[in-house]
Amino acid sequence: MNEKRRRPVPISEALSGFLKRRGLAKRVEQAEAITAWPEVVGPQIAAATKPMSVTPDGTLFVAVTTHGWMTELSLMEPELLRALNTVDGKAKVRKIRFQLQR
Repeated sequence: MNEKRRRPVPISEALSGFLKRRGLAKRVEQAEAITAWPEVVGPQIAAATKPMSVTPDGTLFVAVTTHGWMTELSLMEPELLRALNTVDGKAKVRKIRFQLQR
């Protein structure tokens, strides 16, 4: 048995390589928008919204509690996109679609 010995690598490096090889790295980056949402929008908007999913084309779906919030946030979409995409400098989200939560 002549196994090639490899040096140990940090788990973050191994996971990053795995995700890239599987073509999942972009999707993971997009999903980070969901966890960043409350911090990016602040407590008042976070209390009235819930980020649901990000599509492969970069559309973030967000549930909102009222029509008023849906209207207000739709008007704020360009500002919200800038804020979400400057968290780590990568443009992960291209559009935000607000849906009334039932």
